[in-house]
Amino acid sequence: MSEEEILEHVDHTLLLQTATWEEIRQICDDAMQYQTASVCIPPSYVKQASEYVQGSVSVCTVIGFPNGYMTTKVKEFETRDAIANGASEIDMVINVGWLKDKKYDLITEEIRILKAVCGDKILKVIIETCLLEEEEKIKMCEIVTEAGADYIKTSTGFSSGGATFEDVELFARHVGPQVKIKAAGGITSMEDARRFLELGADRLGTSRIIKLLKKEEASGY
Repeated sequence: MSEEEILEHVDHTLLLQTATWEEIRQICDDAMQYQTASVCIPPSYVKQASEYVQGSVSVCTVIGFPNGYMTTKVKEFETRDAIANGASEIDMVINVGWLKDKKYDLITEEIRILKAVCGDKILKVIIETCLLEEEEKIKMCEIVTEAGADYIKTSTGFSSGGATFEDVELFARHVGPQVKIKAAGGITSMEDARRFLELGADRLGTSRIIKLLKKEEASGY
């Protein structure tokens, strides 16, 4: 798999609290230059970024980020607002507490509501694998499939761990055929990126891959 083929699967990401428009604009420039799948940026920059890229790259943003414990109504509003501002991909965070409480119906309904808002736009569901037991990860594969989301995603990158090969392999065994996989957080090299894709990931959330290609310090998400 070539570098160009890997880049087609990258959500070029900047979600730091300190992110400025100048930095977001650079992310957009990089994404357009290297032809990544999308830019993944904070909601407050979606409108500006959408106007800047003018459809040359998909704009992705995050909902209920990074903790996921907002009410469903808040997440629904965030999603509607993001789409109105030009987002074509939505990465939502589940309520991990609900999962621990086995409130599976609430999680399923929340995902369904957000997918209904998204319509034909892409919805990715972040389950924060580093906080979950294996049986909880498997349960979320079932829920994401049942609820009709487009992707299951490993991590926010803001908790205690990111994507692992083992979790992507687990997802690949348990999600339905229509659900794709996004590995995110801690992808530090082209070799890692290639391996995640070989194991079944379709998207990679990372800020480091482009930095490596530009021969910059590859720190961050």
